[in-house]
Amino acid sequence: MNRRAGLLVGAGVAALLCVMALYLFLNAVPYQETIDHGPSPEAQANPYLAAEHFLRRQGINVEHANNLDVLPNLEPDQRSLLLLGERNHMTPREVDQLMNWAQAGGRLLFVAEALWDNSTASSGDLLLDRVRLRQFLSKDLKAPEPELIKDRYPKLTKLYLEDEEAPAYVGFDTDFHLEDPQNLAQAWANSALATHMMQLNHGLGSITVLTDAELWKNDHIDQYDNAWLLWYLSADTHVTLLYDIDHDNLLALLLRYFPQALVALLALIALWLWRSAVRQGPLQQPAPKARRQLEEHVQASAGFHLRHNGRQHLLHSLQQDVLRRARHLHPGFEQLAVAEQWQVLARLTRQPTRAISQALSPRPQQRMSSAEFCRQVAHLQTLRNAL
Repeated sequence: MNRRAGLLVGAGVAALLCVMALYLFLNAVPYQETIDHGPSPEAQANPYLAAEHFLRRQGINVEHANNLDVLPNLEPDQRSLLLLGERNHMTPREVDQLMNWAQAGGRLLFVAEALWDNSTASSGDLLLDRVRLRQFLSKDLKAPEPELIKDRYPKLTKLYLEDEEAPAYVGFDTDFHLEDPQNLAQAWANSALATHMMQLNHGLGSITVLTDAELWKNDHIDQYDNAWLLWYLSADTHVTLLYDIDHDNLLALLLRYFPQALVALLALIALWLWRSAVRQGPLQQPAPKARRQLEEHVQASAGFHLRHNGRQHLLHSLQQDVLRRARHLHPGFEQLAVAEQWQVLARLTRQPTRAISQALSPRPQQRMSSAEFCRQVAHLQTLRNAL
């Protein structure tokens, strides 16, 4: 390719790039896209994280606690204590401490956790029974006359304040209702059919009871006037939010991050149990050395030969032992005839020839009884001992 052709190709490529750039400039439209990654891990772990941030932005000092152990360190003056967690295990002593704390000037807020039971004249919620309020299901209330209901927002709870023309609208759960049979409450907030918040004076402080605290969780605090109500109830105080955050236990964390290590640990435990288990009965301890005497060795040896060689072998061994002793006492014994050998043995042992012939005669191959075997052994032992 000559130089002129190369210039033409380069010019063509440059022109194509210019045309593409012009097309993109004329047709491309910039835009912004928001990608929602969902709640942060902190928000997922803390349902009231947004409430804490909101109060801090209002200039309120906020602390979080998991239990009532912090109560002795909380000065009641200019302090709000919000019990937003479960109180199933609260003791009468803790109830007394909370009531005394509120009486000394603290602002106590808690959620009613149980329904009133007419049969027992209590609800089981020690703190709710102490302030003498009752909680019922809204569906169990007597429905008002239809013409009396003139509410544009029957599902919302209204809180009326002095010098305010319009109420604050709050998103309480309308399934529950608070009742004040002794008219102790100084303030309250109602929906169209039920009451969801009551406030009582108690000594130098105050007690506020709610039917639920879901309106202040991360998903609901920005709705209606929910955040405003939280600020209104805790304004000009230091706030302590008391609720227990459910953390994953050690086993859940291990299953999440170290499943292979757990499997290996379980395998090792299984191998150890298999190794330690008794597979064929308990182990037999070795016999002490003091029992291993000559008599036991002889009996064990005889038992071994009896099991492996039979009774004929034992009898033959005894007969050979008798003949061996006779050869030692009478030179030339082995060269004598059998009858002459028996006569020599009769003279040496002073036993009749008939008894000697019975003891030394070969036994038939058929199986002999135990009694006959014992008699034969006794005869041979008698002859051997006499030599």
